[in-house]
Amino acid sequence: MPSAQDPFYVVKAEIQESIDKLQPTFRQWENTPDAGDRVHLSKEVLAGCESVEWQLDELDKAIAVASKDPSWYGIDEVELESRRRWTSSARTQVGNVKKAVEAGKGSSTASHASVNAMHQELMRLPNSRQTDTYNQYAAQDNDDFIQSESDRQMLLIKRQDEELDELSLSVQRIGGVGLTIHEELIGQERIIDDLGSEMDGTSNRLDFVQKKVAMVMKKASAKGQIMMILGLFALFIFLFILVFFT
Repeated sequence: MPSAQDPFYVVKAEIQESIDKLQPTFRQWENTPDAGDRVHLSKEVLAGCESVEWQLDELDKAIAVASKDPSWYGIDEVELESRRRWTSSARTQVGNVKKAVEAGKGSSTASHASVNAMHQELMRLPNSRQTDTYNQYAAQDNDDFIQSESDRQMLLIKRQDEELDELSLSVQRIGGVGLTIHEELIGQERIIDDLGSEMDGTSNRLDFVQKKVAMVMKKASAKGQIMMILGLFALFIFLFILVFFT
């Protein structure tokens, strides 16, 4: 489906505008009896016809390029054939007008009927019911295309909103997991702090006991130390017999 911004329709509008400007000049040439004015108007009409023919040539080249890969340009064979018919019809009408003006240079009386016929052909090109109907169909196609593009954009926006909602939920879940991990780390840190405090207290008590033992050992004589060792050894033997033989 052709877009409203399709270059073909832009150029077509320019060509049709040129033809619209050509109409009053052709009508004035047709109704002018003065030979001098008629010559001047003939040059003006012929120049306008040549300009339109040049534009149609460029448009035919563009159609030929598009026909090599219509899908890439977003059109189909029906649209291409419609464009070819329009350029062919326009070329025929403008060519007939050009011939009528060229023929009118020699004998205005002999070519009067031909001029009237060509005038009708020229008037039919931009203002005919067929052309109006085609323009209505083209406008309808453009409206349908714009509507379909709008619907497609709305669908894409809806999908993006759904994806954003899912992403938001995922972020919330990840945030909850992160908060739980943070709380666990705080709990582990407290346990480590408590363990460190207990180890410090135990170390202090052990140091106190070691100092007390050292003081006792220092105060005791050598004989007393021997007696203490013997007593501890006897206590060990007693405990050994008590454990393994009773």
